[in-house]
Amino acid sequence: MGTPSTVAQLALIVVAVLPGVTYQFMRERLLGSLPGEQAVPERILRALTASVALDAIYVVALAPVIVRLATQGAGIGKDAAKLREAGVLCIALIFVVPAICALLVSKWQLRKREGRYEPIPSAWDRLFRDLSSCFIRARLKDGTWVGGWYGSDSFATAYPRPPELYLELTWDMGADGSFTSCMTKTQGMLLNGADIDVIEILKN
Repeated sequence: MGTPSTVAQLALIVVAVLPGVTYQFMRERLLGSLPGEQAVPERILRALTASVALDAIYVVALAPVIVRLATQGAGIGKDAAKLREAGVLCIALIFVVPAICALLVSKWQLRKREGRYEPIPSAWDRLFRDLSSCFIRARLKDGTWVGGWYGSDSFATAYPRPPELYLELTWDMGADGSFTSCMTKTQGMLLNGADIDVIEILKN
């Protein structure tokens, strides 16, 4: 097999590979990845399997259209109407149809689950994803209380990076975890999630 020499041939190769990638991406966004799919080879294999299944459906349903586009060759590039038709078909087969299939499969699988499943990787990510400005205090594993102000200049890391938290304002803390006074001459505090025993978000 040689390299693709026409727009139609290149489009057919793209359509043959990318639908499964779109399906896998949408499925993970809607349903979350299973423990057995964390490894990259497993995810690639699932995407390729989805591509094969979708391509088989495309061939059965759209065989005449696919053959016509493949045989027209370079003529598509000189005909605006045909080029537009090929572009619309590619968008539908690469993005729209796989996304709809992922949505339907995810809804069907969610109906079979008895409990609520949160596709966000961890509670840490769920907590800080939409957290507004507030005071945060944490008890470290050695019993020490630390805390400060989580504002617009603060941030928290997200999966797959290890949990870390930067507080833009640092406060002196009492032995019982109470806030005593804001520390001066400091540019904030960085907390390692692995050192935290308890973290508490305080309402304004």
